[in-house]
Amino acid sequence: MRRRELYDAASGEGGPRLLPWTSPEGKPCYLSSDGRGYLSTLADSIETVQLSMGQELLAYARNVTASGAKALSAIEYRWLACRLAEALADALRVADSRGQRIPHSEEAAEDA
Repeated sequence: MRRRELYDAASGEGGPRLLPWTSPEGKPCYLSSDGRGYLSTLADSIETVQLSMGQELLAYARNVTASGAKALSAIEYRWLACRLAEALADALRVADSRGQRIPHSEEAAEDA
């Protein structure tokens, strides 16, 4: 596929986009668009924030678990574990959303 076709496929042309937030009931939210509207831009921004927060949290976790670092209390380790689990869930959701928008190799070969 050409670069423009890959961009169009990744920006939502292939079906609804999994958004980086859920409904109040915890169900996944989807957006059907061309990938260039306000909600698509908002979703991109939120994904960027989620991934950067995960990177910062990972750096913190590495520092506090490094050899020679001051030990945290059980409550602090529990807080860290909960935040790491949240960051992992966010990263997996972003990966799932972006992976769904990438054309499969068989589809790409058919379009060529």
